[in-house]
Amino acid sequence: MRLIDYLDKGAQLGADAPCFTMGERDLSYAQVQALSHRVGHGLVRAGVAPGEKVAVLSSNDATAFGCVFGISRAAAVWCPVNPRNEIAETRFVLQAFDCVALLFHSAYAAMVQAMRAELPGLKALVCIDRRLDFAPALADWLDGVPDGPLQVTPVDDLVMLPGTGGTTGQPKGVMLSGRNLEAMTALTLMGYPFEGRPTYLALAPLTHAAGVLCLPMLALGGRIVIMGKPDLDDFLALIERHGVTHTFLPPTLIYMLLLHPRLAQARLDSLQCFWYGAAPMATARLEEALRRIGPVMAQLFGQTEAPMMVSMMAPREHFHADGSIATERLASAGRPGPLVQVAIMDEAGQLLSTGETGEIVVRGSLVMLGYYKNPEATLDAGRHGWHHTGDIGRLSEDGYLYIVDRAKDMIISGGFNVYSAEVEQALLQHPAIQDSAVVGLPDDKWGERVVAVLQLAPGQTLAPEEAQAFVKARLGSVKAPKQVEVWPELPRSKVGKVLKKEVRATLLAHRAG
Repeated sequence: MRLIDYLDKGAQLGADAPCFTMGERDLSYAQVQALSHRVGHGLVRAGVAPGEKVAVLSSNDATAFGCVFGISRAAAVWCPVNPRNEIAETRFVLQAFDCVALLFHSAYAAMVQAMRAELPGLKALVCIDRRLDFAPALADWLDGVPDGPLQVTPVDDLVMLPGTGGTTGQPKGVMLSGRNLEAMTALTLMGYPFEGRPTYLALAPLTHAAGVLCLPMLALGGRIVIMGKPDLDDFLALIERHGVTHTFLPPTLIYMLLLHPRLAQARLDSLQCFWYGAAPMATARLEEALRRIGPVMAQLFGQTEAPMMVSMMAPREHFHADGSIATERLASAGRPGPLVQVAIMDEAGQLLSTGETGEIVVRGSLVMLGYYKNPEATLDAGRHGWHHTGDIGRLSEDGYLYIVDRAKDMIISGGFNVYSAEVEQALLQHPAIQDSAVVGLPDDKWGERVVAVLQLAPGQTLAPEEAQAFVKARLGSVKAPKQVEVWPELPRSKVGKVLKKEVRATLLAHRAG
């Protein structure tokens, strides 16, 4: 399956059915198909050859996402560019990933204007929504291209080239194949509830998880309701208006949704599956979500290199047979998918037994082809014949995967391993704490001391010693933070993940000062 095959499959189920909805505008499957053919013809006319890389730089937008399928139609490779990137990172991605064309929204015109002199390899530079002094509008650029179908034979199975987060250096290009995304789609369709034609609400960026989750929806002829900006008022209203069946939010936005004054009155009975993922979710907040949003919460765990569905927990698995919440499972990342092999490995490359803690490693059709033009990183990630996730975890007797920390975030205090994620989960049980970041700082006595930085819920107060006692009562004195600070907000990445590297650097700078 190429990316375009998902769109064409949906069109076979109903060409006149709504495909993309944004605001008051509906695009049918036939209209998106027509756009994909024309964009494909435009890229071919511009000299884009099969296998070459074409970038899209836009926030969530129906036309921009439609262009993705035009890229696939031309047998080129989609390079999604995070619109929240700084100019230096965007320029690096376009250069390092050998992009030969850039389709962008006018909201990023100043960035593109500043970069374009350093991108001499671009065969096409097109503004999606309007004409600019230095770039034609998409409509003008497509003037005169054929309206008929386009058939271009791919050179290989590479279909998508996203970048890694870049929080530990320059982003690496992750080579995702059609087979990777087909495995992800199959896992999604077999692992989660789908009744009737789905309606998927995309609030999170389509450049990330929210985008590839569209593929199973299209394969079923579903509607994608696209939100141009994250607004929880609109999010709740759109669920009611369109009878949304599926959606995805990272935990930080779910926490905000649980605090939203309209949640109690919102009609959410159309929801079949409300995915959460991209970061660990506090079990106390998840339990609250199951009560207040409904028995529809569904976990997914993956990474760019093994998209989305390394392990899964369907809505029903959040409950026991008698209907009570399965609280013992809520801290897990679900069970490995049926098309994925997951194991726990030690530093020497030995696979560990059930219940033992080590690095989570993965094998199967979900795993990337490798890092683009980076054979050293590819070999390192695939050593011992398994893809190394960089996450520390364990598998339970009943097959659930528990992620205890990122390998780089583990703290060694007084000779004991302290997993920062475990301390964060304990802190998030406190009703006054909205989010937390736990890091290790150098300490003369302990080697490293456990330090917690808290972001409190609106209107809440909490003394540091109260937070320390709260964790000590749950995890013991070794894991209780020796230092607690309260900040108005935690620093976050462009996709909402807490940046522990920045937290630690700020704490060290304060200490030096």
